[in-house]
Amino acid sequence: MIAGIIGATGYAGAELLRLLANHPEVSGFSLSSHSFEGEQIEAVYPNFQGIISAPLRKPEEVIEKADIVFSALPHGLGEPFAKAAVEKGIHFIDFSPDFRFDDDEKTYSAWYGKTFAFPELRNCSVYGLVELNRDKILKLKSKGPVIIANPGCYPTGASLGVFPALTEKLFSGGTIIVDSATGISGGGREPQRSFHYPETADTVTPYKVGSHRHTPEITRNLMFMAQKSGITPPDVIFTPHLVPMNRGILSTIYIPVLPEWQVKQSYAKGSVFPPGDEIEEKVSAIREIYKEFYKNEPFVRVLPSGITASANKVRHSNYCDISVHLDCTGKTLIVISAIDNMVKGSAGQAVQCMNILMGFDEKTGLGAIPSLF
Repeated sequence: MIAGIIGATGYAGAELLRLLANHPEVSGFSLSSHSFEGEQIEAVYPNFQGIISAPLRKPEEVIEKADIVFSALPHGLGEPFAKAAVEKGIHFIDFSPDFRFDDDEKTYSAWYGKTFAFPELRNCSVYGLVELNRDKILKLKSKGPVIIANPGCYPTGASLGVFPALTEKLFSGGTIIVDSATGISGGGREPQRSFHYPETADTVTPYKVGSHRHTPEITRNLMFMAQKSGITPPDVIFTPHLVPMNRGILSTIYIPVLPEWQVKQSYAKGSVFPPGDEIEEKVSAIREIYKEFYKNEPFVRVLPSGITASANKVRHSNYCDISVHLDCTGKTLIVISAIDNMVKGSAGQAVQCMNILMGFDEKTGLGAIPSLF
């Protein structure tokens, strides 16, 4: 199978190429790059020397030669190529937000300042968070070529951390707060002052506070899961932070829980005591709910007591690690979710979707053990 990658020289495209190089069903590549057209991929990324040698072509040539196409282009640029792929009869996996909002052009346009170039393509597109839409992907695949909207990195970690709380009668209603920290690679390969080393080293920087483009995507995911469960969807407050590491996303998620999950402790006004046995018992029960929810998901790991999710425990892997906790008053579930933003948050998730579309085992090419250090 020939895998085509449009936008192969950005971080997401290069990471995808790295993963597909070890995929047993991929026999070759057709690659494009606007910035480096005519050059060899190994000249742009010397880590591919002696492993992959491929010229960087025009996108139209990529589609012509490929059996499946990935697009790692910025928003608003990929729809013509998606249309060409569908007309050729091959699947198209898009890393941009262009297809993430289904037919809700109003929300997409409000956040991204673009309109749909080919609205009819939404008839064959599906949001590619496998743990949410595996059945939808398979159903759509049976009808012909599929466009996968590869999810955003922040929404992936946040959504997976919240889903069980919405479906298993833990959430009491109201607002869910998501605080996330990401590595510098999340800003892409093109230089920006705010991602310059002196600006990012030795500091943690909140950015786009109250206005990050992934907020509506997280909100939609939680809305769909809440609707499945017949409950009122939560409001979402999302705040991203930039931290001085290359890759990874760590999300700390605060979820108000129903009274039956709260700990009945009486305090003097203004007093807070350390967590006791009752909190530990509640946490253990909630952990089992999360484990049961994800028991058939190969890339979600609900961690045992005593281990807290962290970015380094999933580095270079397609895993999402989740640890569950209660605050010391017993009223708020605290879920820690960790992913590698370049793998489960981007290229790895795309490969996972490709495997489903092409009829391969979902785990194929994604068996890397995380590199802890």
